[in-house]
Amino acid sequence: MIKTDKTRDGSARPLIEPTAQALKSAKTRARLIDATIRCLVKYSYANTTTPKVAEEAGLSRGAMLHHFENGRQLMQATLVELHHKRLRAFRRAAGTMDHDARTLLRAYWDQLLRPNFIAFQELANASRTDKELATVLEPVRREFEERWHELAIELFPEWADDMAAFKLALALTQNTLEGMALNRVTQGIDDETIALVLDHMEKVILELRPDRKR
Repeated sequence: MIKTDKTRDGSARPLIEPTAQALKSAKTRARLIDATIRCLVKYSYANTTTPKVAEEAGLSRGAMLHHFENGRQLMQATLVELHHKRLRAFRRAAGTMDHDARTLLRAYWDQLLRPNFIAFQELANASRTDKELATVLEPVRREFEERWHELAIELFPEWADDMAAFKLALALTQNTLEGMALNRVTQGIDDETIALVLDHMEKVILELRPDRKR
């Protein structure tokens, strides 16, 4: 029996299901991308090579080249996947987050403690001198900003009354926390100081809220 779906005009159309080979190929691509993320964290962008990625994934270099013709294609696919991982993580958080500044800050900070953030930053830093990588990064960065803003306003509708304050609060949150996360990697800040900064950021954001008490 052929499965069908209805089009907008009500007519039936066959549903094309992925073949076993297509599913296997998708799993292998995902395996290679996950291995690339681990290599970026372990070795940095400059020292991540296709042989290292293949070894990390438990595949031959030939098998890897069957899915990605070269390292550039692999890095570009990894960059896009890292972006999607960040968005999926925030969507999951949206279902459980309480609507307060403290939860927003802690949820974002939690994302920055994960290896995906380090891998993304390795690629972002490399894009400064790699024009092809920068071409891929820019639309990904813009989409993330848009989706993050949409999610934040969905969680905190009271900010809709003052979009200027809302954008400032998000900019302060993102730039302060991401800078602190990078500083943490180089041992430039300790956990006690991080806690103090997060507490202070919460107060700053509350002061910016349109419904704040005077």
